[in-house]
Amino acid sequence: MDVQISRSDVAGAARAPPSKSYTHRALLAAGYSDGATVTSPLVSADTKATARAVTAFGGSVGAAAGDGVGDDAVNGNEPIPDANGRIPDGAEALVVEGFDGRPEVPDDVIDCGNSGTTTRLVTGTAALADGGTVLTGDASLRSRPQGPLLDALADLGVRAESTRGNGQAPIVVFGPLSGGEVAIPGDVSSQYVTALLMAGAVTDDGIEVSLTTELKSAPYVDITLELLDDFGITAEPIGSDAAAGADGFSVPGGQRYAPGGGRYAVPGDFSSISYLVAAGAVAADPDDAVRIEGARPSAQGDAAIVDVATRMGAAVDWDRDEGVITVERSSLSGVEVDVGDTPDLLPTIAALGAVADGDTRIVNCEHVRYKETDRVSAMAEELGRLGAETTEEPDALTVHGSGSDLHGATVDGRADHRVVMALAVAALAAEGTTTINGAEHVDVSFPGFFETMEGLGAPVERTE
Repeated sequence: MDVQISRSDVAGAARAPPSKSYTHRALLAAGYSDGATVTSPLVSADTKATARAVTAFGGSVGAAAGDGVGDDAVNGNEPIPDANGRIPDGAEALVVEGFDGRPEVPDDVIDCGNSGTTTRLVTGTAALADGGTVLTGDASLRSRPQGPLLDALADLGVRAESTRGNGQAPIVVFGPLSGGEVAIPGDVSSQYVTALLMAGAVTDDGIEVSLTTELKSAPYVDITLELLDDFGITAEPIGSDAAAGADGFSVPGGQRYAPGGGRYAVPGDFSSISYLVAAGAVAADPDDAVRIEGARPSAQGDAAIVDVATRMGAAVDWDRDEGVITVERSSLSGVEVDVGDTPDLLPTIAALGAVADGDTRIVNCEHVRYKETDRVSAMAEELGRLGAETTEEPDALTVHGSGSDLHGATVDGRADHRVVMALAVAALAAEGTTTINGAEHVDVSFPGFFETMEGLGAPVERTE
């Protein structure tokens, strides 16, 4: 699907979608339990992949009838997926029948689609099964690095291999994993640590992870630690009070997943909120503002978008008690931003930089090249089509706002939800009409993104 967006003002209220990061972890944690209800989940292409994986390991995931509370809701579940392979979008609660820490050997290959999070997290689950599991996905996923996690599992006595011998999916994993001590780099993906911690809690011996390099994207491990605690699991950083600065992590074995009251509520997603904050900063009606609901504080590192936008000169007010962010259109100035811990913010910050005066320099971003696409190059090249001037380095992207004159053009979303949404923000400030190819990929994390933009007043036209 292609989407056309013209320069326009936006205003009004929008609600943040639920967090993709928390939903992935909550569904898998519920799978590790003997059953739990996940409320306010994000039902998207990526999280559906995690739901399928939970089912493949012997659990089940269903959309609760009504509000998802009580036995009637469980008995009224619609299976995920149903007989026609559909998963209901917009489900208010998902009821998970778990495999109680003992995953079965899947009957078939697990297709993770485009979800790197699913692949890495359930690789840990596969290591617990007493037999072999095969994980694969689409072409983009099969290009992403999994080698350090496979090496770590091998060091723990599990057979874990890339079928092509290149550290990428398809992956074959033969368990069972009993636990132990292992070293792993922290500068490729924090999801390796999450996978080991989540699986380690139900091993016999537990797992202690030592980091051989500094941990990138540390707030995502904080999310994991926060969620594990909510599910009754003890896990902690070593040498630090939080993931940042930790020498490693430890999780005792023999634990059981069990959230309080059998329920877990997913918070709003700050990665998705970033596009709404940016839209308000560059295109809010001069006599009005953009109000974003559902923005309650959590461990999400991407809440840093509030600080970044403020540093750039945006008029942003965050009522943390009410969970509401209000953004007014502002004159923006370039700043330097380190995205070592917040890689998903790079596309948003690059779009803001294209509208700001001066240079916006995004540093510590080499790991952002290993996402659904190389987001550093993708944003440099696609913003260039819109008239932005950029300078790309191996570990940095500079957007020269003063030298940019944004105009409508046809741009490629690179089959990457975050690139698509960031380009849509830039299109609000570009003269004329911008066509974004591959806009359907917003389904990965923010399925209602373009409907939300229309609700704020942006003119959106779709063509198949």
